[in-house]
Amino acid sequence: MDFDLTPEQEAFRQAVRGFVDEVVAPRAEEADRAEALPMDVVRQMGELGLFGIPFPEEYGGQGGDHVSLAIAIEEIGRVDQSLGVTLSAAVGLGAGMIHRFGDEEQKRRWLVPAARGDVLGAFAISEPGAGSDTSAIATTARLEDGEWMIDGSKAFTTNSGTSITGFMVVAAVTGDREGEKEYSTIVVPAGTPGLTVAPHYRKLGWRASDTHELSFQGCRVPEDHLLGQRGSGLGQCLAALDGGRVGIAALSVGLSQACLDASVSYAGERVAFGKPIASHEAIRFKLADMKVAVEAARLLTYRAAWLRDRGRPFTTEAAVAKLYASEIAVTCAREAVQVHGGYGFIEESAVARYYRDSKVLEIAEGTSEIQRMVIARELGLPA
Repeated sequence: MDFDLTPEQEAFRQAVRGFVDEVVAPRAEEADRAEALPMDVVRQMGELGLFGIPFPEEYGGQGGDHVSLAIAIEEIGRVDQSLGVTLSAAVGLGAGMIHRFGDEEQKRRWLVPAARGDVLGAFAISEPGAGSDTSAIATTARLEDGEWMIDGSKAFTTNSGTSITGFMVVAAVTGDREGEKEYSTIVVPAGTPGLTVAPHYRKLGWRASDTHELSFQGCRVPEDHLLGQRGSGLGQCLAALDGGRVGIAALSVGLSQACLDASVSYAGERVAFGKPIASHEAIRFKLADMKVAVEAARLLTYRAAWLRDRGRPFTTEAAVAKLYASEIAVTCAREAVQVHGGYGFIEESAVARYYRDSKVLEIAEGTSEIQRMVIARELGLPA
């Protein structure tokens, strides 16, 4: 067994870290306070090739692997969770759906500009009445005169309203088979008549990420915008979410590492009872537990990505990584605030932002409860 990154992966980590420390870090608090995605930074991420990491070079990508993608998401998430989820959603969900299920023409049309970072892709699956229960999707698409007419609404759609949003992959009910709903996915270009993007949500965390509710009213797109086979949409979405969960796990590792780093630094400087608080057992043990959790979460996350790179099943491993990493992120954020005391409760402190950002990690791309259901199913437990 070899737990070392390849020389190329390690060099990539250092390159991304340099970009993050130099470009992303100085803007993170400002972006969070303004609740606005810094599009100039997003464009620089595109210029660095981050949006094309796992895609073939023939489609504008870097020809890299999913371990490298996890590294990039982790490093960005260490400083700015909003930018981290922008990358994770654009690559793993939006463009990733086109790469996995699109035909050649669709890849040329939508994947190439997405991999280059010229446009962002969004994945519209959640609805006001359909979150964890994807079978409750109510958005419909019916074929009329060679066009899909889409009606319904979507909620919490990341990257759906930026100045460079290019398309959305929309999950919809396209009919029924023997009394069962038929689900398909359809690509809807940004700006299509009948598509309305609601104002930006005001959120507890991930404040700078671009997140909107979408409304489809008689929204028409050509028949060839169907992604993959008609009726295969639910399986496509679940497969995409497996990859998305590795992305959320990587985001969680980044946040947890940031909490540990900030706490170690502060505990070494803050003096109480005549000595640095890092010398008090209560604090030392907190930091030691955080270290253990971060390392375990990172190994679980990289393993899930590694399995995917080798074409092996990784659904359960992705659920394990996402469940554990997201829950320890919440724990590390809480403990980081505790270590910082009153200063951790002040918005000028980075750990206050980490604390707000951490909670959604237990929700996005499948709640902790859903991950436990996936894991329990793998154990063969009765439903």
